[in-house]
Amino acid sequence: MIIQRVLSAQVIINQSEKREIEDGLLVFLGIEMIDDSSDISWLVNKVLNLRIFNDNDGIMNKSLIDVNGDLMVVSQFTLMASTQKGNRPSYIRAAKHGHAIPLYESFLETAQKQLAKNVVSGIFGANMQVSLVNDGPVTIQIDSKNKE
Repeated sequence: MIIQRVLSAQVIINQSEKREIEDGLLVFLGIEMIDDSSDISWLVNKVLNLRIFNDNDGIMNKSLIDVNGDLMVVSQFTLMASTQKGNRPSYIRAAKHGHAIPLYESFLETAQKQLAKNVVSGIFGANMQVSLVNDGPVTIQIDSKNKE
């Protein structure tokens, strides 16, 4: 997963539908074959409570929940790319649709319940163009299999 703190972000789906957010987080969510519901719960909790927003003293000490920020989630299987051999990435670790879609939807539903506001998302497997204004810049990578 890649998390970016943004001033704004938008996703255009299949060259027609546009969805956007203002101050908040843009999450690129990649799901592996070995991921399960416990990974999703952990990731949602981490995203919503990660203290990467500035407090009144300009110190990153507030969470998305604290600042009542927006959340956009975009599925991105290319995060699972392996580039160890050759020049063509392998996506063997990426979950197939039957496994990934329920976990992706669970992430969205869980986040929406905990955030108590609409979570904006792309559409799993659709062709999407994403644009954003990264604030900071703040970009964080999180792996649910490396819970530090």
